[in-house]
Amino acid sequence: MSQKQLKEAFISNLNGTSLLEISAGLSLPPLCLLLRGLLLILYYLHHGKPVSSRKYSLLLDFLVLVSPLLFSCTVLSPIIFFIPVILAAFCAGIFSKIYSQRKQEARVPFGQIVKEFQKAYLDPECIPAITVFRVYVNVLTSISILAVDFPQYPRRYAKAETYGTGVMDLGVGAFIFGNALVCPEVRQKSHTTQPRFSSLARQVFAVWPLISLGMGRLLSVKSIEYHEHTSEYGVHWNFFFTLASVRLAASLLLAIFPKHKAWLVALALAVLYQLLLSTTSLKTFILHGSDGRNSRLGFLDANREGLLSLFGYLAIYLASVQVGLWLLQRRSSVRGWLQALKGLALAVLVLSVLLQLCQACTEPVSRRVANLPFCTWVLAHCLLLLGFFVLTDLALVFTKLLVEGSSVPCCWKVVQPPDSRKKGVEAVQVGRQDKLSQLCLISAINKNQLLFFLLANVMTGAVNILIDTIHSKAAFTLCILHLYMFFNCLIMYILHARNIVLKFW
Repeated sequence: MSQKQLKEAFISNLNGTSLLEISAGLSLPPLCLLLRGLLLILYYLHHGKPVSSRKYSLLLDFLVLVSPLLFSCTVLSPIIFFIPVILAAFCAGIFSKIYSQRKQEARVPFGQIVKEFQKAYLDPECIPAITVFRVYVNVLTSISILAVDFPQYPRRYAKAETYGTGVMDLGVGAFIFGNALVCPEVRQKSHTTQPRFSSLARQVFAVWPLISLGMGRLLSVKSIEYHEHTSEYGVHWNFFFTLASVRLAASLLLAIFPKHKAWLVALALAVLYQLLLSTTSLKTFILHGSDGRNSRLGFLDANREGLLSLFGYLAIYLASVQVGLWLLQRRSSVRGWLQALKGLALAVLVLSVLLQLCQACTEPVSRRVANLPFCTWVLAHCLLLLGFFVLTDLALVFTKLLVEGSSVPCCWKVVQPPDSRKKGVEAVQVGRQDKLSQLCLISAINKNQLLFFLLANVMTGAVNILIDTIHSKAAFTLCILHLYMFFNCLIMYILHARNIVLKFW
């Protein structure tokens, strides 16, 4: 077999992993975020000032926010269920140290601190969990697209061939979910009067970079005979085309139907698509082609997975729009977000039950056809991760109340109650100034997310061309993955430090 065939075989015919293992892995990013925040608060408590060195700030962010994820999906994957316990123990130890030292100085009863926390007001214009969710999906995707070509990345984490729940299968759906959370229909104020098809017109202009990137990927992959998994999207299709098509189709539907009914449109679309898969020959066509022998004759047949899975991805996008609208309802207090956490937990529970029912009554999860169980699974686990991030932010707010003057980048800022309007405005303005002045890897990646993803794709291709990845040793693999991620993060960090945003559309 040629090197190209070897690499294609290496990522083919896989069946995914268990839902429990994926859930355990989803707890890692929030725990890393919590650990970073607690370390920054502890540093402030000891030194009376935040970490001011840009070099040390980048190193801390990379070592705590990124490096544990690299280890957990490679050499530490056999003990993936123990890693959250270890990280949680570290977090508990640091919090205990902060609380015991603060108690000696202030002697404030714990009950009083809890009451102050529940009464605290947060900046209603900022929801850090959304930003962190989108950034971490990008980071995890960037890690996986290169790591999957190394033997240290467990095969069960890679994309499943037909049925199954791989980590990378969830990543595709999470990318769609994250994009929908900040789409124009969500960010547009409900009281503003806009022409009905204004969002669609903006999306037509906004998706051209995705179409260009899709064309660029197609031409580069075909010209250098780069290894590709044809049953993933088809011969000519790729994820950039999927993302652009879904955004355009969603804007069209949301221009026709009320956006606050997006979940109904999503449900109708997902159920109708599943009925077609179950009662017609559509599923057979997607899996085996028009002649039943997996031939690829004509554009539709050649790209059947990419084109027909658009219905499932569109349902995920529309349901995510509804989630975004719900999250952006003004909740200015900790009490409000604790109630929101209960809502998220209930939604995850309901979707998890529905997932089991869907699989029992129809078929297992399949990213390849983007069926109803796949849509349900993606939404359940994305809401679970989002809930973890909200919980992490609230835990950091509580800890910051223990140490007056401390701050954590990309975390809620406590502001004055809304009845003291002048003070409240001043506090929000100060919080925004701090946000701009304080460098943070999450903010850096968030500013240039598409560039970060493009850079990761280019670097992945370069590494695969230069290195025989499938025969690499563990130490070499870890070195390459760390250098690859650090270089990508460093570029974003430099652009952020110079306040450069490479977006001109």
